[in-house]
Amino acid sequence: MPEVRQNIIDDMTSVTSESWRTFRIMAEMVDALEKLNHLSMNCISIFGSARSTPDTQVYKDAERIASLLAQKGFGIITGGGPGIMEAANKGASEAGGESVGLHIELPHEQGCNAYVKTRCNFNYFFIRKLMFVKYAMAYVVMPGGMGTIDELSEAFVLAQTQRIRPFPIILYDGQYWGGLLSWLRGAMSDGGFITPEEVDRLVTVCNSPEEVVNHLCKIIIL
Repeated sequence: MPEVRQNIIDDMTSVTSESWRTFRIMAEMVDALEKLNHLSMNCISIFGSARSTPDTQVYKDAERIASLLAQKGFGIITGGGPGIMEAANKGASEAGGESVGLHIELPHEQGCNAYVKTRCNFNYFFIRKLMFVKYAMAYVVMPGGMGTIDELSEAFVLAQTQRIRPFPIILYDGQYWGGLLSWLRGAMSDGGFITPEEVDRLVTVCNSPEEVVNHLCKIIIL
């Protein structure tokens, strides 16, 4: 009997804990909305590897893209961490633009970079992803790892299924993303899981900072 009673208590505790988690989720969402609602709706979300260092070309390109976009009146949103995120926040901040960091603690990417002007902290990835989509007019996806692909694929699916308003998704560096695009247009398309037209309609490849900015300025009127 004592063992049965303890199991019942443990089950009740688990249910209570999960119920309170709902309130923590709601609180995090409300806090993020209050911090970000001051943003004008002209922000670009920039993604890429947290492991890129300042001496790499991709870091320098991300910094220049953000700087040029800021000079055109766009705000920049990143994950707030190091690498490409730091580069984009640095470019935006030093150009006098809005520099937002949606920061989450991860085992290998600790700390928020010093160039973030507006910072939001997150425990839940899905709320963070919601804020990226909600406040972005476009995505610029720099070379990166699985986290970058995760953000890319989610935006692609939401646009593909018309769950969000269509917006530009730019893949930076055609050589880096070429293998993925070939697989999408080849193996995935051959299997009937996607059409090449969907890829071409939803994704644009750019190979220089100037090309990114020119493309966005052509299709987005501030």
